[in-house]
Formats: sequence, structure tokens, C-alpha cells
Amino acid sequence: MSNDAATAIPAVDGPQGPAQEQPVHGLGASLPPADARAKTEGTFPYASDLWAEGLLWAAVLRSPHAHARVLSIDTTAAAEMPGVRVVVTHADVPGEATYGRTVADRPVFASDLVRHHGEAIAAVAADHPDTARLAAAAIAVEYELLDPVTDPEKAFAAPPLHPDGNLIRHIPLRYGDPDAAGEVVVEGLYRIGRQDPAPIGAEAGLAVPRPDGGVDIYTASTDPHTDRDLAAACFGLSPEQVKVVVTGVPGATGDREDPGFQIPLGLLALRTGCPVKLAATREESFLGHPHRHPTLLRYRHHADAEGRLVKVEAQILLDAGAYAEASSESLAAAVAFACGPYVVPHAFVEGWAVRTNNPPSGHVRGEGAMQVCAAYEAQMDKLAARLGVDPAELRLRNALATGDILPTGQTVTCPAPVAELLQAVRDFPLPALPKDAPEDDWLLPGGPEGAGEPGAVRRGVGYALGMVHMLGAEGTDEVSTATVKVHDGIATVICAAVETGQGFSTLARQIVQDTLGIDEVHVASVDTDQPPAGPATHGRHTWVSGGAVERAAKMVRTQLLQPLAHKFGMSTELLQITDGKITSYDGVLSTTVMEALEGKELWATAQCRPHPTEPLDEAGQGDAFVGLAFCAIRAVVDVDIELGSVRVVEMAVAQDVGRVLNPAQLATRIEAGVTQGVGAALTENLRTARGLVRHPDLTGYALPTSLDAPDIRIVKLVEERDVVAPFGAKAASAVPVVTSPAAVASAVRSATGRPVNRLPIRPQAAVAAP
Repeated sequence: MSNDAATAIPAVDGPQGPAQEQPVHGLGASLPPADARAKTEGTFPYASDLWAEGLLWAAVLRSPHAHARVLSIDTTAAAEMPGVRVVVTHADVPGEATYGRTVADRPVFASDLVRHHGEAIAAVAADHPDTARLAAAAIAVEYELLDPVTDPEKAFAAPPLHPDGNLIRHIPLRYGDPDAAGEVVVEGLYRIGRQDPAPIGAEAGLAVPRPDGGVDIYTASTDPHTDRDLAAACFGLSPEQVKVVVTGVPGATGDREDPGFQIPLGLLALRTGCPVKLAATREESFLGHPHRHPTLLRYRHHADAEGRLVKVEAQILLDAGAYAEASSESLAAAVAFACGPYVVPHAFVEGWAVRTNNPPSGHVRGEGAMQVCAAYEAQMDKLAARLGVDPAELRLRNALATGDILPTGQTVTCPAPVAELLQAVRDFPLPALPKDAPEDDWLLPGGPEGAGEPGAVRRGVGYALGMVHMLGAEGTDEVSTATVKVHDGIATVICAAVETGQGFSTLARQIVQDTLGIDEVHVASVDTDQPPAGPATHGRHTWVSGGAVERAAKMVRTQLLQPLAHKFGMSTELLQITDGKITSYDGVLSTTVMEALEGKELWATAQCRPHPTEPLDEAGQGDAFVGLAFCAIRAVVDVDIELGSVRVVEMAVAQDVGRVLNPAQLATRIEAGVTQGVGAALTENLRTARGLVRHPDLTGYALPTSLDAPDIRIVKLVEERDVVAPFGAKAASAVPVVTSPAAVASAVRSATGRPVNRLPIRPQAAVAAP
């Protein structure tokens, strides 16, 4: 990444004009994360560092097969091993045998059927981690192998893999005239691979039994209240008897939302009466948590002779894997955004999510939206080539704007500066061509000592426009609660919004600093004794939890100012807090916040609940989304057209951010999102063979490193505030993940003349067309 992109962002344009000098605290300041130093120095206590006196170690036996009937499970040998305290299977689950965030279809332990490679069969607690793993391996399971259903197209006619059937959801979207047709028609078939969240810190946790028969679970959860409720149901306990304490979250892009690691852990603690620790291996992590949905997409675009879109027809098939997980929500996003941020008068889309015997799919940044972005942007490139029009110009002719209508029938009421974003990246100067000199060999695709020759390298430039929705969709009740307390001049924020790297803890501090003029602000650790705040997805906590913190802080502000206002015979609206001082409009009153707080303890609790949405109807119509965010990216790549190797030279990014709350943090989030998208475009693909995961490790699964990250130029941030959002800010990290794979693919098409219809891009697809 470029140094300038990592340390600064450009001036932000908006209704208030160019950005002014950054403040040192409060909203708009580049306040560093409170845990930054601890994480940098290696002293941050991650979940895998947890310890308790007398703890036992857990291990889970997982299926080596993708589809099999379980004929028998013999735990005798494992239970008799020295040091083993307990072995549990499906027969030992005292409550609900299945769980799920939307559909309770996933078993705690497989009983009669194994539906995917890595499915949990049994769990062991022992006095040493090696003993636990040896005991798990000693459990004898007799299987009858069944033919796995791994092709989602064949799942429709295959025997049911689950009592609920193989079809999870079907969304037929109908918008406009089905007989409409354009003068120019382009078609395409596209495949998107299975991207893994690949957390650097694998799943871990500690469960401690309580005297009341309950259990406390310490883990890196991103949705602790839902995890608590699911676990309690499986344990046969009330939610009050289970407490989830969030600890040591190293960062999350969806991978922390699977309670499949926590439920066996708590069950073992309840059975043994001892603290039990589970630290997943890298292989277990790959096999256990959900991944991005592999997707098959068929598209047909109609346009007039000028390149203006007339109609889009699409079929979208999501491979949900063995269980439902978040597939319904992902499908809704894919179908709703199937046409992209473009004006399309007629759209007809069929979307399906089906069960297979592949690994489960679930929440990963931009789920649904990323897959369709790669497809509709490939279609726009095809259309531009067919018409002989510049690809950026074609996109400008069709760009969505505020007031336009989505194919779901929902009017875009939020700021949608799509054309402005595209113009910004199009007009940004292109990077210089690499020099043909020995000292610059590292610039070749493949890196130092690569086999490529400079004469075989071609440069390509590509564009992509992406969009995502913010908050939950289709009637999800979004709500968060926060408490702000002030005592001895120190403020404390209590909110169950989990800090996953998205910057909520820093934002909460900035909100209180801005509202109350107090510099020292602490954010309490999260557990389920606090009111729920919901999951850490879709920018929720910036909007919903940040809004709750702001409301609570404003209530405390009123408590602070009311005595002063009463004393001077004025309303609190005539008082302001600036730089730690309280002043009146006429200058009669001037005191410090610390003086006004002396001897006082103030607190307030508030909720934030955005306006409601509605489910898509039988024609795919409805106001399903609270808000939208947009991004434009121009990718520059160098491709060795003989070897098919690709180097991403530069990614120029323009993004619709609503309002910049923390400039440095925002730049980091955008850069991280772009880099994750580059991984999806070029290297990341969790491969399977007949449902079996191949190479479930960080050697076989190639994550982009700092050496693979391109120069990321944040060329424009449009600050046009969304009036319905607290602070006017929009989600920042998901939309560059959605957009960047499509931009890289577009640039490779430009360099090679090949269609590039699959992600990640395989070398044979990057070899120049003859």
C-alpha cells in the first residue's frame, strides 16, 4: 500500500465545502484505537490466551466425509483413556439438538447423518490438550458413505439433504415490461469461488460453570446475545443462566458469528463442573465456520444503440452448503443489487439458495452484493466492447442517482453520488509505466526471480461500481441500547456493541468527547448482562449503536446544563460546550465542564431504532433496505500474457461515506476492504473435491500479504450526509470489498482481451487471447 494512502485521506467535498483542519478529539479527529498499542506490542489478551484454575481442554471430533449415514458411535476407548473427563455426543445434548440464527437446522452434533466435511460428531474434555485430541481421534464412528450433492444446479432434483428440503429460498424479481428489448444484447455465465474469512486468530474460548447450574462463556463473539440464546436453548437452560463475555476479539469479517464452537464448549463445562478451554486448530477453523457463498450467475443485458440499459435478465444460484445460515439474507441482497448502481427500467431476476454437501456458507463482508457486482460489471465491459464505447463513459451514461428507483421498487432517498465517484477515479492520473531495468524486476507479475519476461507484460485498466445495503434488511428490527455515565470527570460508555476492528469503541469515545467535552472516556467490556446491541454486521454499530451512545450522551448533557441554565434564567439550548468549556450565547456564563461536574454523578440510557423496512414480496418488490453505500474503483494491473500471472499495480478508490468521523480509521478500513477484495479476485478460493475441503490451511489457502497489496489511492470521499443516519455517516468497509474484485477482473480483461468470467482469476484466464 502507498504510504500516503495509509496515513492520510484527501479533503472531503460536501455541502459544507472542503474539509477543515482536523480536530484533536471528538468527531472528525483521527483518534487512535484504545487497544492499538496492546495489539502492536503483543500484550492484547486474545481469547486463546484465556486461563482458569483447574481448567480442562476440549477437542472436537469432526467428520472426514461430506455425506454419510452415521451407523454407530463408540466412545468407550476415548472415555477410558487416562486424563479424559467426559465424552459427549448428540445423545448428551440436554436441550434443543439443532441451532441456527435464521433457521434452526444445524445439529450441535451429527446424529443420523453427516452433511458436510468437518461436521461435529463428538467432543472431549481432558486434562491436557494432547490427551483431548488423542481421545477424540480414538472415538470409533461407523459410517455408510453416501453420494454427496456438490453441484448446486443438481440440488433441485437431488434427494432431500435435510427434512426442510434442498431449496432454502427462491426470489423472483419482476420489474417493468417482460417484452422490452434492446438493440444490443450481451450474455454471460459467471462463477464466484468460496472465499473464507480466514481469521488470523482461530476460534477459541473458555467456559466456566456457575454455582446456579448455569455457565459463563468467554469468547470472541460478535453477537453475544444471540449466541447466548442459541446456547441456552441447546443446554436446556434459561437465557439468564448463560452469560457470554466478549473477550479478545482480534477482528472479524463474519467469521466470529458461528456458535458451533461455543455450544460444545459450554456443554463440556456443564458436564464436568470444571472450566473448559477450546482453541481450534487452523484446520478446524477452516472446516467449522461459514464461508462466502460460491455463486453461479447467468446474465443477459439489453441496451439501446447509445449504450443506455433497457433490460437486465439474470439467474443467480447461491450454494448455501449444508445449512441455511445467512443464505436467505444473502440471496435478497444478490437479487436486489443484481443490476448494480445503474438505472434499469426493466429487470427480471430469478434467485435461488440451495443446500448441498459443501461447507456451510454465511456472513462475509458484502455477501450477495460482491458476487453480483463481478457479474454485472463484466456485462458492462462486454456491452462497452460491443458498442465501441469507453467503459467508464458507458457506466456514466447509466449511473444511478438520488431519486432513481431500484428494481425492487424502492426509491433511492439517500445520497447516491455514483457518477461523481466514477468521474473522480477516471480523471485521477494513471501510474507511471514500470521501467525495463534489472533493478525493477520485482515489478514484474510473479515478483523477484519470477519467470516472466518484460516483453510479455501488458498493462490493463478497469473500472467497477459497487453498492451495499446498511443495517439489516427485509423487516429486521434494528435496535441498540447504550448507557453513558459520568463520575469524577470520567465518562464510561456501556454498550453491547462488539469492537471487531470496525472502530466502534473509538467512535463511542469520540461521540462522548464531542457531546460532553470530556477527554477521558472509557468503553466498558461487553457481556450479555448488558442490553442487546445486535450483531456487528453491515455497519450497524456506527449507525445504531453510535446513535444510541449519542442520544444517551445528549441526555447527560442536558442533566449537566440544566442547573446552570436555571441559575442564569435561560434554556439549555442557549448553552454550548466547546473545548471543555461551557459558555452562553451572550458570554455571561463561562465555566469549565470539570467545574460543572464537580461532586456530580450523571448517567442516562437511550435506544436507537432506525425506520422499519419490509420483506421483498412474491415479485421481489419492497422497501427492504434502510440505506445504501456506493463505491467506484479503477484498477491498474500488469499481466504476463504468456504465464497468466497478474500484479495489481494500483487501486484508485472514490467512496460515498456520508461523513468522515475518524479520517485515519476510515482510510484503514477502505484499504483493508480493497485488499480483501484483491484476494477474492486473484488468490482466495477454498477448494473442495466431492465436498471435501482441500488444503484447509494458510499454505493451501492463499491470503494476500503486504507484498501483494497494491498502491491504494483514496482519491475522493464524498461527504454528503444521509439525513436519516446518526452523524450522517455510512458503512465504510464492505463496499470496497464488493467493488474491488470486479475492478481487477475488468483490468485483466483490458490487458488480455479475455472474458474473465470466474473469480478468483485463474492463470489460463489471464493468458492473452490469440
